[in-house]
Amino acid sequence: MTHPAKRLVLAAMCLGTFMAILDTSLVNLGLHSIEADLHADIAALQWVIDLYNLVYAAFIMTGGTLGDLYGRRRLFLLGCLVFAAGSLVCALAPSVGVLVIGRGIAGLGAALELPAALAILNVTFPETRERARAIAIWAAMNGLAMAIGPTLGGLLVDAFGWRSLFYGILPVAAATLGLGLLVPETASPKGRHLDLPGQILAVLALGTLCVGVIEGPAWGWRSAPVLGCLAACLASAAAFIGVERRSSSPLVPLAVFRNPPFAAAIADAGLMTFGMYGLLFVLPLYLQAVRHDAAAVAGLELLPMSLTFFIVSPTAGRVATTLGPRLLIAGGMALAALGLFALAVLSTGTGYVVIALALFAIGVGLGLITGPIATAAVANAPAARSGMSSGLVNVGRMLGATLGVAILGILFGGNAKAAAADPPRFLAGLHASFLIGGCVELAGALIAILWFRRHSLETADRRAAMAER
Repeated sequence: MTHPAKRLVLAAMCLGTFMAILDTSLVNLGLHSIEADLHADIAALQWVIDLYNLVYAAFIMTGGTLGDLYGRRRLFLLGCLVFAAGSLVCALAPSVGVLVIGRGIAGLGAALELPAALAILNVTFPETRERARAIAIWAAMNGLAMAIGPTLGGLLVDAFGWRSLFYGILPVAAATLGLGLLVPETASPKGRHLDLPGQILAVLALGTLCVGVIEGPAWGWRSAPVLGCLAACLASAAAFIGVERRSSSPLVPLAVFRNPPFAAAIADAGLMTFGMYGLLFVLPLYLQAVRHDAAAVAGLELLPMSLTFFIVSPTAGRVATTLGPRLLIAGGMALAALGLFALAVLSTGTGYVVIALALFAIGVGLGLITGPIATAAVANAPAARSGMSSGLVNVGRMLGATLGVAILGILFGGNAKAAAADPPRFLAGLHASFLIGGCVELAGALIAILWFRRHSLETADRRAAMAER
């Protein structure tokens, strides 16, 4: 493939990723307006955010596998269409129930689109260094979407109302589809079929886990529905392992987890987003409830993290090819932990300079982590399973994000309304959340040190190729 053709593929995949991540960072800014316009209660607003995450986590492995089987470009285009359809449903929603359904449709589109995008990049850029640079640029789209999402969302809501958040996605989806039509088709269907029992059990395990964790605070952790969800999760996971061991074409070849770098990449993907999404849930509440900043101002105050993330990611991808992922991921996790620990001492009188420096450290850390994790995962799995490997990376990310918001939200949520009447109680919850998040990031650094090998990604490619043969 010529260099211009490769650049076109990269542009299409980056735009698709940008669209999906931008959507998640925009919607939070419209919740207050949605509440007033559609007379939604707090639980309904939670599902506006959470159903997207739930569907995404439950079906993303399906997207990766179907791309391998039936064509990665085909699944990428289908995902973009489904995502656009979900956004249109949200924009036209006459009630909060319809809005929640639209969010679920959009989550399904993202589950089909994002793993296909990473798999397409893996096939389009087979040379290790070139692929690492491409994936780093692709990963940087997360930072760009995070950087402009909150500020853009606030401006759109103020100027055109909350429905503009979803209408605004449609032109981006159209451009992505136009570029995606020019991408060559690739697939790896030989000797494989869809593992339907494994897929059903995977959806049940992930779905019941997410429902149990998300609804635990509302239903009660000892309530029958929550205990039933968690029991169903354990039973489904155990059955999934049994089915996968016996399957001739498993959805997830369990043998890939015997490769320490691959297992470490999946684990660190989840630990990274646990801290990051927990931060994005808690810190804006502090900025608005304690500092009394407007939503648009709070979005601007997050820029030191998101812009630094966007700037550092491409460089990290290039460096990872020579140094290997071990040093970058361990160092990035440690920096993220340092930033979270710094935020854990916030008070009512803390100046913004302290917050900005902590966010800067977290942004550098995330930039060092994101690209190398994705590159290490696909480099340590057979090329024919690139859809599966990228799907598992994203499952790890979304599960980490869901659990981070849920668990840190449990620590913090009881104090969220106490800012005006009892600031110390509010800050106590904030401190606990950031301390736990920092400890989780340190655990990720330790995993990277112990499980990632010292060798470069070229060696990982050779090992994966030998395993495939």
